[in-house]
Amino acid sequence: MPVRKRPRPNETAMKMVGALVAAARIAGGLTQRAFAETLHLDVETIASIEQGRRVLMPNVAEKMDRALGLPGLLSVVANRLPEVDMVPAWAEEYMERETEALALSWFDTLTVPGLLQTEAYARAVLGCRVPFVGEEKIELQTAHRMKRQQILNRAVPPTLSFVIWEAALRDRIGGDEVHREQIRHLRACADRPAISLQVLPLGLTAHAGLNGAFTLLETPEFQHLAYSETQRGSFLVRDPNEVSILSQKYAMLRSQALNFAETKDLLDRLLGET
Repeated sequence: MPVRKRPRPNETAMKMVGALVAAARIAGGLTQRAFAETLHLDVETIASIEQGRRVLMPNVAEKMDRALGLPGLLSVVANRLPEVDMVPAWAEEYMERETEALALSWFDTLTVPGLLQTEAYARAVLGCRVPFVGEEKIELQTAHRMKRQQILNRAVPPTLSFVIWEAALRDRIGGDEVHREQIRHLRACADRPAISLQVLPLGLTAHAGLNGAFTLLETPEFQHLAYSETQRGSFLVRDPNEVSILSQKYAMLRSQALNFAETKDLLDRLLGET
């Protein structure tokens, strides 16, 4: 008997909300495309919400209410949707894409990328968040982050490229022991054939990543997407022009970063200093 995948904490609620949005749209005589154009959203976003794969955010719900002439109905639903315990609502769609990606290119500035974090380092990073969310939630989020790393052990793993600003490696998040374990793990990752790891050194006179961290992703359908997080939200970028701009930034970052051998030498030096 096949084992059913354990649902996300709010999966049932998301599907119910999606069905409600679809029913309201149809009652208003709108196709998904016409509805998306009215809201200035991608039709894929509307489809994902209606299928229960994407959370209905309160600001989007307000637009829908206005477009459909509803008395705040969808806004009430969106604001009362049960919280996703392990993954912020605005990151869920990216996480789904990540699990099936053919290739990932990741630039990070302040922390080691999640796919390369040790468990202790991940726990320490999540524990730095303000306001403090409590030990139970930190443990759930840490376990989820570790589970994401299963894609590294696929029979055919995705092609992975990482550029990490040196500052992220200098901070001792979690203390000296956690820091040393993390650097040692990165050094081992640098030797893995599916992983390209480069460090962007301190002291540069030109830096293509001054606007912050981002990730490039290629789907099994060969669609190219980009993802970027802010303090209180994120963006999954589908526009080919915008993805192209970020791809050009990433190419420049790789040229400005240390090469593979230089990166390994730096990691060895950091291990010698700890």
